Amino acid sequence: MSIQLYGFWRSNAAFRVRVALALKKLPFEEIEIDILSGHQFDAAYAEVNAERVVPTLVQDDHRVFQSLAIMEYLDDIHPEPRLMPVEAREKAYARSLALVAVADAHPLIVPRVRKHLGQAFGADASAIEAWCRHWTTEGLATYERLLTRRPPTPFALGETPGIADICIAGQIVLAEFNKIDLSAFPAVAALGKRCFDMREFAQAHPSRQPGYSTAH
Repeated sequence: MSIQLYGFWRSNAAFRVRVALALKKLPFEEIEIDILSGHQFDAAYAEVNAERVVPTLVQDDHRVFQSLAIMEYLDDIHPEPRLMPVEAREKAYARSLALVAVADAHPLIVPRVRKHLGQAFGADASAIEAWCRHWTTEGLATYERLLTRRPPTPFALGETPGIADICIAGQIVLAEFNKIDLSAFPAVAALGKRCFDMREFAQAHPSRQPGYSTAH
């Protein structure tokens, strides 16, 4: 099986897919698309992903985009270890937890949204930073409420990490970028520690990617 991942060191969505691939022990080649410099709009990449976002997973010439769809696709082609439960209610709960980050919190702070805030509404750097902190905090607060109602055991849905844990870990990465203290979210912080104590999560962290050292 040949897998390429078009991603970027800072992309939270690409982080999620890197973790999923690592948990399934699937080797892959990552191809960097610098979304901060606008290379997602290059004509060559537009042929790969018509939405012009990252990540895109290419498996034996078959292309899949959107991180949640990619992770579920990986479960279909390589079922073990599972990222998504089989039982209908647990599967719905796992997907709901994932979507808090994937559909609600993260899309509001991606580069194209930050750029539009500045161009269309005249938001300066300080206002955009406050916007990002607000929506990142909202995502963390939602996860804290959910994890308090159903405490991790030790992960969100049982003994092994899955799609929900990956997305919660991604929200923690966003908190780090936005300098948000997790002390107000102890359940989230505790789950995050269990995740990042694992090599699969730690190695996928943006700070461990080649592009991070170049950017810094």
